[in-house]
Amino acid sequence: MTNRDNFRIERDSMGERQISADAYYGIQTLRAIENFPISGLKPLATYIDACVLIKKAAAIANGRLGCIDPAVSDAIVTAANEILQGNLREQFVVDVYQAGAGTSHHMNVNEVLANRALELLGDIKGNYQRVNPNDHVNYGQSTNDVIPTAIRVGGLLALTHTLNPALESAIVALDKKAVEFHSIVKSGRTHMQDAVPVRLGDTFGAFAQILRDHQIRIASAAGDLTKLGLGGSAVGTGLNTHPEYRSTVAQILGESIGQPLTVAPHLMAAMQSMAPFVNVSGSLRNLATDLLKISHDLRLMDSGPKTGFKEIQLPPVQPGSSIMPGKYNPVMAEMISMVCFQVMGFDRSIEMAAQAGQLELNVMMPLIAYDLIHGIEILGNAIQALTDQCIVGITANPERCRNYAEGSLALVTALNTHIGYLNAANVAKESLATGKSLRQIVLEQGLMEPELLAQVLDLESMSELPKSS
Repeated sequence: MTNRDNFRIERDSMGERQISADAYYGIQTLRAIENFPISGLKPLATYIDACVLIKKAAAIANGRLGCIDPAVSDAIVTAANEILQGNLREQFVVDVYQAGAGTSHHMNVNEVLANRALELLGDIKGNYQRVNPNDHVNYGQSTNDVIPTAIRVGGLLALTHTLNPALESAIVALDKKAVEFHSIVKSGRTHMQDAVPVRLGDTFGAFAQILRDHQIRIASAAGDLTKLGLGGSAVGTGLNTHPEYRSTVAQILGESIGQPLTVAPHLMAAMQSMAPFVNVSGSLRNLATDLLKISHDLRLMDSGPKTGFKEIQLPPVQPGSSIMPGKYNPVMAEMISMVCFQVMGFDRSIEMAAQAGQLELNVMMPLIAYDLIHGIEILGNAIQALTDQCIVGITANPERCRNYAEGSLALVTALNTHIGYLNAANVAKESLATGKSLRQIVLEQGLMEPELLAQVLDLESMSELPKSS
């Protein structure tokens, strides 16, 4: 290796290239930059964290087990800590759409850590005799076991720091609205037609319960991410690893992220199968499906202000039109719908990529990594924004809700057991044709006594949810 003022010379099995003297990445990263000018998308911060955490844990384990020099181990760990604190982030430059399995990004991480470790040891970047990206930073590892582990760790980090807190925040806000709106009766609607009355508070309580159920499903799916194939090396046989490396590195990595990580019972299976990622992605798609329904409901209930339902008011957060003064749109609900569509698209991509592996390796892991972690994070960010900018500030229009409930023809349903289905249907038809109220027609026809009719058509009793047993 030769250092010049503005560049250094690095060599690999394909030859030598000039590298900027300021760059912490090396020749393999440079080749990837040249080969993959595809999207301009760089690795997600959480994915970088996951990869660096793995390298840190591996360096500690290999140093502890005597596989690499303790001074080299310490330098790699220090370099990793600096990156985890936010330094050198601009050095991770490989496009998301890159060499299969993620070798290019993996070597980008190895090279940055090696060169920073060299500096910490008083050496110069590119002098890989002291700290080598492959022989030291990557000791006992392979792209084939590091990348699926990084997807697992990245997914767990994204769930822990982004999606799970956002879901919890949304549930709390919806529960508060359920209490606040409990006494407000509104018309139910099925098939977009009048239905029997419901409580506005119960509508929001149902939204909260839906999200609670998704919390459970997502947590169950995420359990698959805690079983690691790390230590399987190239194909799952553990070639070139210390016998105690697998359990040691899993324990160290688990402690670093606060998760009970374990060694997978079959390393080859853990490295080949993308099923854990498909499972988590499916739980996200499932959540997105219900979030879409909730966002559409919020928009419908807020539609108007003069020609729609306008049973609730979503907080106006920005002007809604470049031409119509005074217009406000349900932009937060619209935003989360778009995010949900994207997450559902990611799920399809992950499904296709997961089945595209052959024999001992799935080469589509870079796509799975980006789509899964990005999907978790944008969904979490969108839910938190919806909560903060919309849900907590929703107000109700009790008068509008009551008027719709009292004018609904579906109230006739409560008369079935007293005057019979056919009589009730005739009453509904006459009410629609004449504009008379249900009460007036029933009394005119002498079908029920006034006191019983008032009791049967009591909106509060009719809309009360049954008590749980």
